[in-house]
Amino acid sequence: MAVKIRLKRMGANKRPFYRLVVADSRSPRDGKFIEEIGYYNPMTEPVQVKIDDEKAIKWLNTGAQPTDTVRDLFKKYGVIEKMEQSK
Repeated sequence: MAVKIRLKRMGANKRPFYRLVVADSRSPRDGKFIEEIGYYNPMTEPVQVKIDDEKAIKWLNTGAQPTDTVRDLFKKYGVIEKMEQSK
């Protein structure tokens, strides 16, 4: 089973809010997921991001692949750096 860390879109029309979830790559974007590891709200100023670092690092170490957007968020907020330091 290929596992991805990706964004699940929530919120109303033209007011997006995203949850960072770990899901099977075959499931639909807003479908069933394994675990929620944070959220991302691009509509606020400043942008709100909360990522559970421990859960994210655990899933990355077990082979979950982040999407491009999630990888950028992880780099910006230091999750990738913490993972490399823990090795």
